[in-house]
Amino acid sequence: MDEKQLSYEVRWARREEWSPAMTMIWKTFMKYDSKDYTDEGIRNFFDFITDDDLYQAFLAGAYQMMVALDGQRIIGAASVRNRNHLSLLFVDEEYHYKGVGSALMNRLCRYLEKEAGEKYMSLKAAPYAVGFYKKLGFCVVKPEEEYSGIRVTPMEKFF
Repeated sequence: MDEKQLSYEVRWARREEWSPAMTMIWKTFMKYDSKDYTDEGIRNFFDFITDDDLYQAFLAGAYQMMVALDGQRIIGAASVRNRNHLSLLFVDEEYHYKGVGSALMNRLCRYLEKEAGEKYMSLKAAPYAVGFYKKLGFCVVKPEEEYSGIRVTPMEKFF
């Protein structure tokens, strides 16, 4: 892929994009994140992204998700729950280090600050992603913790 030709759209996800987004998320998780998780953690992550209650919350607008698209292909997805907590952020492996994750985060943060009136965003970073979030201005607020086989580092950023 020629970086000069890379152009993508970032916008709110549509109903029909849920399943392709979750497929991309699972594939990316298994390649990059799963090595840092126990079998229980991997199962719990899979159960989370395939939970029908989560999908229903998305349809109702209670679980917001943005996608990055290269044409019709979903190349990134980011979601927010509980008003200002980043729930998921994944970028297709072919698009890593091309600004897609940063674009999704910048757009979400801008939305939260300017349109939703939030003062900060919180998240729980996977070990693989802590450095990325630090580059975006997020600060570690607690040491890494593990629950249900999932390792995360609580972080936040004030706007």
